[in-house]
Amino acid sequence: MTALQPARHDPPDGRDTLAREGRAPTTGTGPAPRVRFPLVDEISRHCLEDDEPETVHVEVHLPGRLDHARLRTAFHRALARHPRVLMRQIPARWWHRHYWWQLTPAPDTDPVVFPPPGPDALARARSRALTDCPPLDSAPPLRLEVIEPTHPTTTDPQPAPPQGTVLLLTAHHTALDGPAALRILATTAELYGHTHPAPPPTPHSHHTPRPSTPLARPNPLIRPAYIAPSHSAPLQHPANEPAKKPHRRHPPLPGNGMLLTHLPLPTRPSHPTGTQAPYTINDQLLVATYLMATHWNARHDRPTAPVVITMPIDDRPRGPQMPIGNGTRLAPVHFPAPPRTGDAPTPSDLLHHTAARTRALKSTPRPQLGLAGTLLTALPLPIGARRALTRALRALAAPWAPTALLSNIGRVPYPLDFGAEGGRATAVWFSAPARMPRGLSITAAATSDGDRIHLALRWSRALVDDAAAARLLDLFRSSLAATARTPQPEANRPSPDPT
Repeated sequence: MTALQPARHDPPDGRDTLAREGRAPTTGTGPAPRVRFPLVDEISRHCLEDDEPETVHVEVHLPGRLDHARLRTAFHRALARHPRVLMRQIPARWWHRHYWWQLTPAPDTDPVVFPPPGPDALARARSRALTDCPPLDSAPPLRLEVIEPTHPTTTDPQPAPPQGTVLLLTAHHTALDGPAALRILATTAELYGHTHPAPPPTPHSHHTPRPSTPLARPNPLIRPAYIAPSHSAPLQHPANEPAKKPHRRHPPLPGNGMLLTHLPLPTRPSHPTGTQAPYTINDQLLVATYLMATHWNARHDRPTAPVVITMPIDDRPRGPQMPIGNGTRLAPVHFPAPPRTGDAPTPSDLLHHTAARTRALKSTPRPQLGLAGTLLTALPLPIGARRALTRALRALAAPWAPTALLSNIGRVPYPLDFGAEGGRATAVWFSAPARMPRGLSITAAATSDGDRIHLALRWSRALVDDAAAARLLDLFRSSLAATARTPQPEANRPSPDPT
């Protein structure tokens, strides 16, 4: 997550015009330009934990193979076109007033890596994307691994192509977010394939009229539901050896786990009048997340409570001039607690109310991290004091943490075409950190010419283990299917009213 700056088409130099907005002046022979950490960067920097690396994972699957030297050149040129990626954190002391980025004219180290190919190369790269965070003190704070599997993986349940190339980009989330990382890969594809940038898609209107019925304001004192923890069964002792200690559960492992899958694009329900309903795929994903959480907690005997899902909203353009950094603002989508008695709302009802909520949230200006984040970073205190205060308030607010995060890019607005050699992307995944106390993130994307959702489920191992996460994914799959329109047989369809 970093400050925003549009791309440019010339390599950076010492007189970069980026030295504005609270940055140190620079000359051709002076020090490298500096950029003060904006709000999101600072909050993320305060809350870093060694046990839960703050990584963004972007994975692009191509049908063909790529030339190593040509790809490295294209990626370095893409970094030059987006110079705000070429930065490192300046060492800071607790008494300093701010954290600072230092812009660099070139990478400190080569970010392009070609691991040895093999049947487990992709699984190892995915594991590194969750555990090995690029350092902030070296420019750029990201890493591109180029995976060329030679044989299909038989032990890894994750989807992996038997042939072709996988580009796996890992970025530090304090410096970069998922849409910005994807834009860098899109620029790399344009430079590698010698293609012209695709025209930016028509932006969605963010000034949608508010619903006629105002939304009920949630009670801030009511704690949202959180996903019930679930870990391995108790340890079993051999039959011929008496247990010396009471059975204990396996201690949770640190860090995140991740599952990737394909899901069919759900059909959209029809409006009772016969017109297309004002529901989006994003609304269906939100409802599916709500159903997954309530059903999971009911199976684990959790008390009913309202479900709050964090939804990133990205207003940035998607063309070559897309500002690089963190341009999303986080909006909470509230769902009421499921009724203890009586009939539960149908998926159709949930979709109707969710669509009204999301339209209102998208049209309402909101600070990126809410009012609390703005106030924390505005306090006239040294960063050491602000860091201690931020972490203390985060711990106090943990019981009111949202239930889950759902980030949906939708159809990827770039062809990601690497020419005749690499071909166009056949699958695109990305994942966001799943840190406690929320501990669960769901991310979705779809290629421009596909009819499948590429879904990533990422979880904190302190919350659930691998087996429980697989059950969560199955529950999400069935919950999303429940939001889809079921075609009505011709014989059972009501005949049109002759009047």
